Amino acid sequence: MAVSTEAVKELRQRMGAGVMECKRALEEADGDMERAAEILRQRGLALAEARAHRHTTQGLVECYIHAGGRIGAMVELNCETDFVARTDTFKVLAHDLAMQVAATGPLFISPDDLPPGTEGDPSEICLLLQPYIRDPSRTIQELISEAIAQTKENIQVRRFARFELGQ
Repeated sequence: MAVSTEAVKELRQRMGAGVMECKRALEEADGDMERAAEILRQRGLALAEARAHRHTTQGLVECYIHAGGRIGAMVELNCETDFVARTDTFKVLAHDLAMQVAATGPLFISPDDLPPGTEGDPSEICLLLQPYIRDPSRTIQELISEAIAQTKENIQVRRFARFELGQ
C-alpha cells in the first residue's frame, strides 16, 4: 500500500522516529496510524532490550522544583555519549522524569532494586513501573524505551532524590 507523505510526517512528529521507519510501519499497518504507532513502540522496546548491556557514562542531572517551592526532585539520567545528552529529546525526558519523581514519590528505580519483604505495590513504588503522569496509558519504562529508539543509545536512570518541606 502506498503511504502519503503527510501520514509519514504526522507519524514522525508524533513518535519521533525516522522517516523510513515511519513509512515502513505505516505500510505494515496498511495506513492505520494507531497500529503504526504501536508497531514503532514495539520496535522501540526491542531496540531498548538490545542496547541494555551498553555502558552509560554520560548524561545529566535534572532538577524540578514544584510551584511554591515546597517539593523538589533531582534525577541523574545517563546515556552513552555526551552528544545525546545535549539533545532536546534527552533533556525533555530528564525533565519529565524529575517531574514524575516530584509528583509520585517513588522509592526505587526498578523492581530489581526492591529489598526482600518490601511492602507496597511495585507499580507505585518503582519509578520504571509507574504510569506516566502526563499519559497514564504509558509507563515510565515505555517512555524511556521510546527515547532509546529515537536516540539509538542506551538510556538509564542512575539515581534520584525527592525533597519535600517538613519530611
